[in-house]
Amino acid sequence: MEWLNGMVVLPWWGYVLVVLTLTHITIASVTIYLHRHQAHRALDLHPLISHFFRFWLWLTTAQVTKEWAAIHRKHHAKCESVDDPHSPQILGIGKVFWQGWELYRAEAANVETLQKYGHGTPDDFLERNLYSRHASWGPTLMAVIDLLLFGVNGIWIWAVQMLWIPVTAAGIINGFAHYWGYRNFETEDASTNLLPWGILIGGEELHNNHHTFGTSAKLSYKWFEFDIGWLYIRTMAILGLAKIRKVAPKLKVTTIRPELDEQVLQAIIANRYAIAAHYARTLKQTVAAEIEHLSATAALPSMSFDIAKRMKLWLKQDAKDTSASDKIHLELILTQSKVLEQVYQMRQELTRIWERSTLNRHELVLQLQDWCTRAENSGIQSLREFSLRLRAIA
Repeated sequence: MEWLNGMVVLPWWGYVLVVLTLTHITIASVTIYLHRHQAHRALDLHPLISHFFRFWLWLTTAQVTKEWAAIHRKHHAKCESVDDPHSPQILGIGKVFWQGWELYRAEAANVETLQKYGHGTPDDFLERNLYSRHASWGPTLMAVIDLLLFGVNGIWIWAVQMLWIPVTAAGIINGFAHYWGYRNFETEDASTNLLPWGILIGGEELHNNHHTFGTSAKLSYKWFEFDIGWLYIRTMAILGLAKIRKVAPKLKVTTIRPELDEQVLQAIIANRYAIAAHYARTLKQTVAAEIEHLSATAALPSMSFDIAKRMKLWLKQDAKDTSASDKIHLELILTQSKVLEQVYQMRQELTRIWERSTLNRHELVLQLQDWCTRAENSGIQSLREFSLRLRAIA
């Protein structure tokens, strides 16, 4: 009966380590190969590494590269709309978490999705005749390997492997990462960062960062955030096994320019979400002081939420992303304070500058120059400080 134990006999914790290792390789394959390499072209992979990931995903997930890339690209293109394949904002968090894999399979059967969004994915002999044609053979082979290696323990090891991506990717990332968590940037979708440490799900936990900079090979942004997928990519790049194509832009501050130019404009447009977040931070104390003054004079309407906290959010958002109910509260507050009204309207003018595609760059530079002049002459010190920093962006 010793054959029931398989070729490898381990203590209980040894089997746990085996499962964690095997599932982590799968997660790394999804985030590096399927997500950052195939769907977004944020990096190039050496053919041997690329094929290893593709083989491993066939073995452990029955995943077809074209289907995954197409569905994910459509998710970005149609995010939080009725056409989004898996938005918890539309379908509900329960459905996306518990039935995420079924939603994925349903969209994979949509020929239009594959034709429109599946371009550039592998179409070689192995893909056509094995990986796509016989996707179910991979998990079957994995089951045989697990049983031979670990005996009866191979049954539950294989089961965990098969559940890992449906739960973590289709459920947690597609569900929770568009429902709960913190946001560094007020993107137009509901994406969130679940944790600042992207380890268990390969860095995909930093989902708001990803939706802000979709083509970045690096998903961490702030100093305290960690993306283990990026660690692997940097290691492969050093070894010549990967070439990083794009990462999120970072604001560089130099000397203050009296006159702005098109390079500054381009830097502001590329970093608009970071600039919006910085605007809210810079004006935070001014807003808090004004709200405290209004509260002391009983000028503010009675509200059941933290007004200062909500104002910070509204200053980070473009007006079109503020909910209808929030706009009612916002308008009531702005009517009570010239300072808050000016701070808010100046923020929305920035949006119009970096989204006004009908104007040429020279005209936009002139508008930005005028904005800075008015901000510096506003009499609001924090607004002046923000404008001077804007002038110093490289």
